[in-house]
Amino acid sequence: MAFQCQRDCYMREFTTSVVSCRTAELKIDNSGKKEKVKGFNIILKDTILFPEGGGQPDDQGVLNDIPVLRVTRQGADAVHFVTSPLEEGVEVQMKVDWERRFNHMQQHSGQHLITAIADSMFGFKTTSWELGRQRSVIELDTPSVEPGQVEALEKAVNKKIREQVPVSVKVVAVDDPTVEKVRSRGLPEDHTGPIRIIDIEGIDANMCCGTHVSNLSHLQAIKILGTEKGKKNKTNLIFVAGSRVLKYAERSYSVERALTSLLKTGPEDHVEAVDKLQKSVKVLQKNNLNLLRDLAVLIAENFKSNPNRGKLFCLHRKDGDNEFMNIIANEIGTEGTLIFLTVGDEKEAGLFLLAGPIEMVDTLGPRVAELLEGKGAGKRGRYQGKANKMGRRPEVEVLLQENIQHRSSEEE
Repeated sequence: MAFQCQRDCYMREFTTSVVSCRTAELKIDNSGKKEKVKGFNIILKDTILFPEGGGQPDDQGVLNDIPVLRVTRQGADAVHFVTSPLEEGVEVQMKVDWERRFNHMQQHSGQHLITAIADSMFGFKTTSWELGRQRSVIELDTPSVEPGQVEALEKAVNKKIREQVPVSVKVVAVDDPTVEKVRSRGLPEDHTGPIRIIDIEGIDANMCCGTHVSNLSHLQAIKILGTEKGKKNKTNLIFVAGSRVLKYAERSYSVERALTSLLKTGPEDHVEAVDKLQKSVKVLQKNNLNLLRDLAVLIAENFKSNPNRGKLFCLHRKDGDNEFMNIIANEIGTEGTLIFLTVGDEKEAGLFLLAGPIEMVDTLGPRVAELLEGKGAGKRGRYQGKANKMGRRPEVEVLLQENIQHRSSEEE
């Protein structure tokens, strides 16, 4: 069965009726976290919302102004997930999110065109593809693609776009001899009904369920952004088509302007300017590290030279690291001194180190981590880790001081 969205990819509104409505749950991504949403799976008599398939994401839209959150294919049916029920038999007005739909049409038809030209020019076969949110990827069955080949491929596909080549949809029976002559990566196991063939006149005929433009001119342009090494000796070709080319150019120009303002150089000098900055930063980081090491030694020597020093040494420093803390601990020595060190911003997470007599550190280390609401581990008289509540350092210091006093009274 072909849905209305496949018979007429340019239809934006459609009236149909509800065949069934069943309670369901859907897992959605909410700020990186998976959440379950309770709702209803709606099957309609027909639909203009494309269900996910063939490397193409599903459409979005509304049923009687109720947002459709997901559209999937189950056999011959398209299942629409919504959060409000609809009565069986009721008539519904559908609207597709046209900007998203046309975007997908441009990317999908662009993939067909690139795949066909890459095969005819260089013999590169497409093994898979992915329509991403900002850019799409075609996996080519070749270990590498030369820069000159990428340039030639891009020129060839854009030439076909300018020639306004028609794109048509043919629907044939599974046993039609035409099926054997078209490009295909096979049918889904649960496929039923006739076969749909996307024909780019004189260029390519490909078995496909997706939504496509009716003329290559509707692609506007294709930009091949580059290639990268793929899996199993294959190459990933990254591209954008249609409106995404304009958005990519807009984003690139915004970044270019921002870099020009920050670097005080023209676009042609950005790479050189950033390279100089990175080298300068590395030198500064090295110098800063050497200064921190020297400072750690001075801090330790200052403590050791104090005739009135106690058995507890505590220090917090914003600009430090694990090496800074360990140098101090090494220089002071941990046989007769309990050392509590922290580094990082007081209002954010940081690092801590507890060093001293093995028995004391083994006992107090986990308690220190708990007070700082962090995690740590240790051995041989050192316990260190991450602290999430640096503001609770005074509580740790009280705990350590009380423990030292208790042990001193026991020894007396």
